Amino acid sequence: MANLTFSMENYLEAVYELTQNGGGARVSDIAVRMGVSKASVNNAMNVLHQRGLVENEKYREIYLTEEGQRLAKLTSQKHRILRTLLQDVIGIDEKTANEDACAIEHVISDRSAEKILAYLEKQGL
Repeated sequence: MANLTFSMENYLEAVYELTQNGGGARVSDIAVRMGVSKASVNNAMNVLHQRGLVENEKYREIYLTEEGQRLAKLTSQKHRILRTLLQDVIGIDEKTANEDACAIEHVISDRSAEKILAYLEKQGL
């Protein structure tokens, strides 16, 4: 995924989820969501901006670029698919399923995620 660290992918995913209402994401909201400092968010947004994945102007809301949107959506979808598999199929508790999905989403191939999604849909999940 564009040679991003897991952490950078998580920042993209946070911006993606915070902007689903059509607005931008605020640094403070990203910091709260991820449990990090605003300084850490600013550093991450600068890196993502340099890579063309976010639009980030000082003191303004943060928006994903088209490529940032694509990558973040993919990560978010993988997370939901894996969380559903772990929690609803295997029976892992919600907290653990969410934590494990967050770790696995960064390394699972698109093909494997698609196959899991097809299985879940076949099961009506």
